[in-house]
Amino acid sequence: MNALDSIRAFADELTELRRDFHAHPELGLEEVRTAEIVAQKLESWGIEVHRAVGTTGVVGVIRKGTGKASIGLRADMDCLPMEEQTNLPYRSQSPGKMHACGHDGHTTMLLGAAKYLASADFDGTVNLIFQPGEEGIGGALAMLNDGLFDRFPCDAIFALHNRPGMDIGKFAISKGPSAAGGAFFDIKITGTGTHGARPEVGIDPVLVASHIVSALQSIVARNVPPTDTAVLSITRINGGDAYNVIPETATIAGTARAFSPTVMALIETNMKRIAKGTAEAFGATADVDFRVIFAPLINDAAQTDALADAAASLVGDAAVDRLKPPGMGSEDFSFMMEKVPGAYIQVGNGESAQLHNPAYNYNDDCTPYGAALLATIAQQKLAG
Repeated sequence: MNALDSIRAFADELTELRRDFHAHPELGLEEVRTAEIVAQKLESWGIEVHRAVGTTGVVGVIRKGTGKASIGLRADMDCLPMEEQTNLPYRSQSPGKMHACGHDGHTTMLLGAAKYLASADFDGTVNLIFQPGEEGIGGALAMLNDGLFDRFPCDAIFALHNRPGMDIGKFAISKGPSAAGGAFFDIKITGTGTHGARPEVGIDPVLVASHIVSALQSIVARNVPPTDTAVLSITRINGGDAYNVIPETATIAGTARAFSPTVMALIETNMKRIAKGTAEAFGATADVDFRVIFAPLINDAAQTDALADAAASLVGDAAVDRLKPPGMGSEDFSFMMEKVPGAYIQVGNGESAQLHNPAYNYNDDCTPYGAALLATIAQQKLAG
């Protein structure tokens, strides 16, 4: 009996647990309830538990045999600040909060792997890393700054993410760049407020913002080399509160994605040039706050092969795509992978609305596959 068969035997328990997490979502670095449930579950299975790692993170440690090798398995716990638009019986009970990325499922997968590994055979140490604040809140860095790998050394680390639109029981991975680095930015334009009927005596920051938004699209089109990949998206424009008032200020916000620090720096440099130059042309000023939130996620070649092989041992080679194209989404597990070689894999979630969509629905049939893969790679790496 392999890990998948064993974990299926208690899949109902995992489903109940996951749906409880879903009904009680918590934002990044605020996962107090979730973290305590995780810690209590681990302790109930006889696993050593360390609380409050990087604010609300939890690390469980399983040691067996005499082996010195150690493996890290990581899952994220936080939700998104958005309203859920489903009629699920276990839908979010917290207004303005939703597990729209499936982190409730990832947490449950790692708990499933933990329960299995607590009674399984291997030779070495498994560090179960339950990370807070993945959604741009800095949870990975918070754990690293709290001495994660000094306190819990790992020779390799592994994580996964559910993927809507990919069949249950299938996996996808690739060597090298897998997820883009990501930055958030805010641009504040300051003009001169005035009556909406007398624009000639003011400097309209909303008009300036509109021109900056259009001009920023030239960065990817005309500054980034065609052989590189980048995305620059304006996701928010704010300015004014009344119909008849030209405001003093307006703000633009958004995100940039790229697979290399060089391209990300190029985007920042040109954004500042365009924003400030455009604003000055209208007699206004612009201040740019550009913050790199995620490093590019780079899968180590050897660990990618190991994780893909582990998946194939569960579902067969035909169900494992080893040539998944890189995605422009970002993942702060990348900061952990800058410290320790590792790999990050996609696991099929079946048909669903996409991630970060208010109608998204994590498929509980996905859980045993993810849990079994995490357990299997740990056992194979620590086979003695």
